Amino acid sequence: MIIQVLISFFIALAVTIGAGYVFIPLLRRLKAEQSIQENGPVWHNSKQGTPTMGGIIFILGILIACYIAGASEMRDRNFHHFFIFLFSFVFALVGFLDDYEKLKKKQNLGLTVLQKFSLQLIVAVAFVIILDFTGSLTTNVYVPFFNTSFTVPAFLYYGFAAFVIVGTVNAVNITDGTDGLSTGVTIPVMIAFTVIAILWGDAVNGIFAAAVAGGLVGFLIFNFYPAKVFMGDTGSLFLGGAVCALAFSLDIPLILITLGIVYFIETLSVIIQVSYFKLSKGKRIFKMAPIHHHFEMCGWNEYKVFAVFTTVSVIFAAISIFGVYQK
Repeated sequence: MIIQVLISFFIALAVTIGAGYVFIPLLRRLKAEQSIQENGPVWHNSKQGTPTMGGIIFILGILIACYIAGASEMRDRNFHHFFIFLFSFVFALVGFLDDYEKLKKKQNLGLTVLQKFSLQLIVAVAFVIILDFTGSLTTNVYVPFFNTSFTVPAFLYYGFAAFVIVGTVNAVNITDGTDGLSTGVTIPVMIAFTVIAILWGDAVNGIFAAAVAGGLVGFLIFNFYPAKVFMGDTGSLFLGGAVCALAFSLDIPLILITLGIVYFIETLSVIIQVSYFKLSKGKRIFKMAPIHHHFEMCGWNEYKVFAVFTTVSVIFAAISIFGVYQK
């Protein structure tokens, strides 16, 4: 199994690097260029025109890695790694629609909030129903670090699952705000899922998690500051879907509290900022939200933001592995 996981990682890495050299010039020729938010940090204006939709680069690498490394599982009619890839890919399609709308309008406004939320909710509910139908989902909620679980009514659990999926997908999307940030933060998350899958002898989840990790390491070559390409919502929503798919497929959704700590903090900073702004009639707690922009406004450059946030993700990934080690 470890050999399969390593093969998955390195195939995704190699294919993503190769695809990057092909697709980035193609995206430039197609004028698939990022529009920068007018209310964002002014120094981000220099990023105007950087190719976006780069998520297709690592998605391709992940797909090929899953196919090759998971060949033996498919011969045994086990296609679970492709099922969770497909779930993530459907979220990528929602992101693609959003990116396309932004490109068409030539501004950083794509699908409406309602359109995005509705599509994501439909995908989340469908995923939960399919997991339940295939017997891959239980209504037992495992509590990390305490090695215990409790059962909740089915309708309550499905509502919880849909809420967590939509919330996490959007949290990963929010984290994608500076060069390489979402990529760097998600690599330790995927490595943690890979290690957990290996410890539990779960080959299919391990193959998928390793493929995502490898694809992101390859993508970071192009996405690190100064970024040659952005993943766009195509990539960030795919990653959000992948994080959720693995958490529920491994039946440890509560691990996202620690494993996804950076995503959680990023989202919480936006909620706090918006709520306080409305309640105080115009005052702010942070200089800018999400919180990575606050630190930029405090004088951190993008290297430091990347290094600190990724380090936090690494630390909490290690803590999370320990938290479910005894399951």
